[in-house]
Amino acid sequence: MSAQNIRLGIWLMVATTFVFSVQDGVSRHLAGQYNTYMVVMIRYWFFAAFVIAIAARSNGGLRKAARSRKPLLQAFRALLLVAEICVTVQSFVLLGLTETHAIFISYPLLIAALSGPILGETVGWRRWVAVAIGFVGVLIILQPGLTVFQPAAIIPLIAAFMFALYGLLTRYVARYDSTATSFFWTGTVGAISVTAVGLWFWEPMSGADWIWMGALCLLAVLGHWLLIKCYEVAEASAVQPFAYLQLVFASSIGIFFFGETLRWNVALGGAVVVLAGLFTLWRSRTKLA
Repeated sequence: MSAQNIRLGIWLMVATTFVFSVQDGVSRHLAGQYNTYMVVMIRYWFFAAFVIAIAARSNGGLRKAARSRKPLLQAFRALLLVAEICVTVQSFVLLGLTETHAIFISYPLLIAALSGPILGETVGWRRWVAVAIGFVGVLIILQPGLTVFQPAAIIPLIAAFMFALYGLLTRYVARYDSTATSFFWTGTVGAISVTAVGLWFWEPMSGADWIWMGALCLLAVLGHWLLIKCYEVAEASAVQPFAYLQLVFASSIGIFFFGETLRWNVALGGAVVVLAGLFTLWRSRTKLA
C-alpha cells in the first residue's frame, strides 16, 4: 500500500469522524425534542435504504448479500447495534456530547479486554496494564466517591460495552460471512427491529425539525460511505488513531452549540483513556509486524 493511499485514508478518517460528530450533535437536538426511538427509527430507514442500494449494485445482488452462514449471530449483532445507538443518543440528552464521548471512547479498551474470552485471542500483560490505566481514566471522569454520583454517568459506559461486543462479534462473523453480508444484515434487521418499537412512540414533528431529520439521515449515510472508502484505500491500523478526533469534534460541538462545559476531570480522564487506547493499538500493530 502506497504512502499516498495512507495519506488519503487518514483524511477520509478525519472527515468521517467530523461527519459522525455533527450527526451526534443533530441527534442530541432531535432526541431532546422527540422520542429517542422515533429518531433512531427514521435514521435507520435511510440507513437500510443505503445498505440495500449498495447490495443491489454488488456482484450477486441482494440474494448474495443476504446469504449468511451465521444468520442468528448476524441478527443479534444488528439488534445489539440498534440498542447501543438508542442508549448513546439518550446519553447525549442526559449527559451531553462531551461527557458521553469521553467515556464512550473507552470501547477499544473493552475490545482488547474481551478479545480473549470471546475470540480466543492472546492478550499480553502490557495490554492488560493499558486497559487498567484506561479505566482509571474512566473513574477520573465518573469521580465516584468524590461528588454525588450521577447514575446516568454509567449509561455511556454501558453503550461502550455494547459497541465493543458488537465489534468483537463483527470480527467473529467475518470468519464466515463477507463484509457486504454483515453490512446488509446490520442495516435491514436493525431497521425492522427499531421500527417494531419506534412506531409505538411516534410524535408529530415540526417542519423545521423534519429538515434536521433529513440532515441526520444524510449525515449517517455520508459517514458510513466515507468510512467504507477510508478502509478501501488504507489499512484500519494505519488510520484508526485518527478516529479519536471524534472526541475533539463532538466536545467542540457540545461546548459551542449546546453550552456544555469541559470539566477538568473529563478532560484529564478522556486524555488518559485516549492514550491507553493508542497504546493498545500500537501493541496490536507491533505484534502483527
